[in-house]
This record gives sequence, C-alpha cells and structure tokens, in this order.
Amino acid sequence: MMHHFAVIDLGSNSARMTIWEIEQEVVKPIKRLKEMVRLSEDMGPDRVLQPAAMDRTLKALQGFKTELNKYADIDLKAVATAAVRQAKNQKEFLKRVKNEAGLIINVIPGTREAEYDFLGVINTLPIQNALIMDTGGASTELILVQNRKLQHLVSIPFGSVNLSERFLNPDVISAPEYFALSTFIHEIFNSIWWLRRAQNLPIIALGGSNRTLAKIERRKEKMADFEAIHGYRMPTKQANAIFKEILGADLATRESIPGLSKFRADIIVGGLMPVISMIRYLDSDRLTFSQFGLREGALYDHLNTRAVTQREH
Repeated sequence: MMHHFAVIDLGSNSARMTIWEIEQEVVKPIKRLKEMVRLSEDMGPDRVLQPAAMDRTLKALQGFKTELNKYADIDLKAVATAAVRQAKNQKEFLKRVKNEAGLIINVIPGTREAEYDFLGVINTLPIQNALIMDTGGASTELILVQNRKLQHLVSIPFGSVNLSERFLNPDVISAPEYFALSTFIHEIFNSIWWLRRAQNLPIIALGGSNRTLAKIERRKEKMADFEAIHGYRMPTKQANAIFKEILGADLATRESIPGLSKFRADIIVGGLMPVISMIRYLDSDRLTFSQFGLREGALYDHLNTRAVTQREH
C-alpha cells in the first residue's frame, strides 16, 4: 500500500514543506518547498506577529495547500515553532491560517522540536556522542547525545532574527554590539547545567544559518553540489575564518558572498553567533552539518507509530 506523508514546518524565518512517498519500507522525498517568510520580523519585546509578516506567511501556506491538494492519500503533520509559540496574537493568526489557507497547524513546544531534531539526526548520521544544535529564527535547540541516546535537551528562545533585531545593526556591526551579543549568549550557556558535559564533543549543526557556513565553504572549494551538505564536516578553524569574513563585511558585501542567501544577509551574524560561541564554549574541534532535522524527525516519528500500529493489528 502506497501512501504519502507531508510535514509543514512553520519557522520564524522560513516556511518549509516536504512530501514523501511511502511504499512498504521504501520512503522517498518527492517534493520540497521553501519560502522565506520571516514571520518573526519586528515582533519586538511585545511579541506580536506583524500584519505584513502574517500576510507573507499566509501566502506561502496557501501555496503549500495547493500542492497538498494534488494528493488523495496524504497524512499531514503541520507544526509551528518559536515565532508562533511566543506570539501574543497566536490564536488570531492560527484562525486566519485555518480560514484562509485551510490548514490546521499545531504549535509545538521547543522540547518537542528538539526531540524531532534528535530523531532526524540519529536516523541519518552515524553519531555516537555529540551536541546537536539547531539555530532557527527565534529559538535554538540543544540536544546532548551520549551513546546514541538523547540525554538532555533544552530550547532557548533566541535565534537569527530576534538576536539580530535586539543587538545588531543590519549593515556594519560595531565592536560594542558584537561584545554585548557575545556576552548575552555566553551567560545563557552558563545557565544550562548539563552543557559542560558536552566538552570537546563534535557539534552537529542544523538550521539555515548554520548550514550557510557549509554552503560558503563548499562554494569556495568549488564542490560540484555545494547544497548537498548532509554529513559534511568542517574543522573549527574554517568555521571561524568564514565567520570572521562575514562579521567584518557590510551588508552589500555579505549579500555578494557566494553560498550566502541574500534573504539571510542581514541576520546571518546573529544567526551564526550561537554556534560560533558554542565552538569556543565546548572547545569543539569540528562541526558536522545535518540537512535533516524537524521535518525528517516527524517522518521517523510517523513511521515508528505506523509500525507499532501495524504490529498491534
């Protein structure tokens, strides 16, 4: 019996959807869609989703719905993360999504997001001990993996969009801004009691900002398929060199760096600060990149649930 499964991941910066075809044990992705919606733009300290950001997001979701309607036998899991989770006007927004895009979206807690990230990584990369770090637009998930088991997890309410808006000038970044942001991140890391247990472990980096490091490096090295970064490893030295280049550039220069998306140029410094800070904090010698996280984790969760249900019948 063939069926389809789709996951919509409505993040703070991007809305993404993947559709898989599942036939017995064979699973293959048949459609991936991505729209940069920047839903958390200008939410500010009041945490209110702004009209323009909601409109952009609804338009993207309507496009996803049109695509979903092409399949008769499809299970959909639609989730929203940090931006919607933190929004004061969450209820009105979800109501609009239901009325205008015909979608019911579940707002998941950061801990659930971290569990999905873990499932997405552990099922696709041969890791034993590592710290998984998923930097999104308005939250960052950390997961400590020991002997391939999930030991500790936390979701921190900061990411590329809200850190950039709070601390950094979008064009040229000053030393005091950089120092204030760096100190802020470090203080948060210090408050996570189990984080020192990840000392010297490799970091598995997820999220659009983090993946940008790998894309820039692979473009520099003239690798043919620079987007295929799953399992790609990068020594700390290279990560630091790329970050230094980005940090020292103004907005126009950042926009022209090969491998760095124009849509991300204004928030990339804020987006990379957590992982660059973490490399130092843990004295980690390398980053390994994962292209698979929340959406794939939700897929494995779906497959596990199906397998259990089938066994019980």
